[in-house]
Amino acid sequence: MPCEMNSNTAADAPAVKLSATAPAAASERTMVTALDSAAQGSNAMTFFDGRGEVATELPYSELRQDALATARHLLNIGARPGDKIAIVAETCPEFVVLFFGCQYAGMVPVPMPAVVNFGGGDAYEKQLEFLVRQSESVAAFATPEFLPLLKKAVAANDDLKYTGTLEDLPVAGVNANYEPEMPEIKPDDIAYIQYTSGSTRVARGAVITQRAVMANLDAIIRDGLVLKPEDRFFSWLPFYHDMGLVGKVLLPVASALPIGYLGTRDFAKRPRLWLTLMHRTQATISFGPPFAYELCARRLREGQASEYSLENWRIAGVGAEMIRPQQLNNFAEAVDGSGFSADAFLPSYGMAEVGVAISFARLSSGFTVDRVIGESCSDGLHAQHVEDHEGDPAQVKEYVNCGRPLAGTIIEVRDDDGRLLEDRAIGHIWVQTPSAMQGYLNEPEATAIALQGGWINTGDLGYKLNEEIIITGRAKDLIIVNGRNIWPQDLEALAENDFGIRPGGAMAFALEEVDHEEVVMLVQYRERDEQIRSDLKRRMEAHIRSEFGVDCQVHLVDAQALPRTSSGKPSRSQARRRFLERRLLTGAEMKLQATAN
Repeated sequence: MPCEMNSNTAADAPAVKLSATAPAAASERTMVTALDSAAQGSNAMTFFDGRGEVATELPYSELRQDALATARHLLNIGARPGDKIAIVAETCPEFVVLFFGCQYAGMVPVPMPAVVNFGGGDAYEKQLEFLVRQSESVAAFATPEFLPLLKKAVAANDDLKYTGTLEDLPVAGVNANYEPEMPEIKPDDIAYIQYTSGSTRVARGAVITQRAVMANLDAIIRDGLVLKPEDRFFSWLPFYHDMGLVGKVLLPVASALPIGYLGTRDFAKRPRLWLTLMHRTQATISFGPPFAYELCARRLREGQASEYSLENWRIAGVGAEMIRPQQLNNFAEAVDGSGFSADAFLPSYGMAEVGVAISFARLSSGFTVDRVIGESCSDGLHAQHVEDHEGDPAQVKEYVNCGRPLAGTIIEVRDDDGRLLEDRAIGHIWVQTPSAMQGYLNEPEATAIALQGGWINTGDLGYKLNEEIIITGRAKDLIIVNGRNIWPQDLEALAENDFGIRPGGAMAFALEEVDHEEVVMLVQYRERDEQIRSDLKRRMEAHIRSEFGVDCQVHLVDAQALPRTSSGKPSRSQARRRFLERRLLTGAEMKLQATAN
């Protein structure tokens, strides 16, 4: 359920006259000027509870007043412009007020994950402890639900001036009559710290300036989505993920358009609420990763699509992970009869290090697929095209086109030595954009690797096709066996498509042995009958050997063995580490047992 907004926060907010002048030039806009402008209209953020009912309505005018009051209270506890403020980012008004309160106070909000994974509270507390310390935050906020975990996480942190809720902040200051002067917010000031998901490495904090995020938002408004005055957003994406924060919190404010929110956990429990609220709000724009569309499709029974009216859904954005065509096709088929058009699908490519977006496919054209010979990708790193009617289906790979870069952004594909590659040659993706991060907070070595000569090394692999970009995977996830390149996503897709494993229920990776790479796939499987489990494992290993020509160890595991990042992406690096730790532990136990005998 979304958190409830305490209306007393803005009761004593200093009155600030709204500017009647035209909006600032794009290069001079900040999140402060964006909210000042949005507050002149009547649009609002609407938060829905787990039953799909309105929990809180927050007009932009009220958000601005609440944020100004919060800025004053932050200054009153001794925090100063430039200080980092950690905020557990639940999908609720408190987070938005705190985020923009930091903007007016010249402070730097640091969104923290608001999800306790299967590892339990201890693992989550360690994560919060690390992020608060690494970000050098001087205050930490959470709602009452997460506050006990936050307090335990930061109990030993003596650098914090305040740990608590937004509601209690007004009485925490040293002077109840304190009337601070709000600092001037400049385009080169830091707007926020966005921690990357850490799917292939330890999470790092991307430092994003006001100028950078506004450059990304303005390009999305004008070029990527071509927003219209009648547009309305809806989102269930988590606020601690770049697509949820920048794409669905900051973008509505920057465009002064209304948005509705459903909590991420509420969506996970009842995926069809996404469709229900798209129907009720008649929203025109909503984004999600591919697995979310697949999840909705699986929850819809035949004939239920006619219960929804989705003809106004003009942009169904897709991103945040590898896009599999079948997942989108399944969704379009499941909602047939609702008025939804597959032309609404809008594949995109982006990363937290540039705000959120790098490229978008063509509007109102649906998604397009490039069919290539699988062996050419694996053996020669060249995406050799095959026509729809050609090629052995078992040997053909399909990649979704993620479109052209946003205006002002340049994408290059380079080989291992940095040489520019031609169309269809698979290589490392580099990006040059005005929305690039300053670097990773307190991580000079990682920054030097990611930022080189004005370019960002994305860590992704892909190829270009007529100035459009197609993503094939993460460089560090690539499995190399006997000189052949295998994408873990292909092994995982086989488990899902051929054996009925639920989306996200398989995770493949390689182990580097002395003289070879060992391929492992963990598969979540609840069946306890040993004969059934043994048969599935045998059939799956044989099928992988037949399809890919490699030996793969399949291990049937529970959900705890499939770790995910805070944004829900598969963390293959963490799965690999856990697998190795268990193997070492098991080996040590066997040696001890042998010694004892």
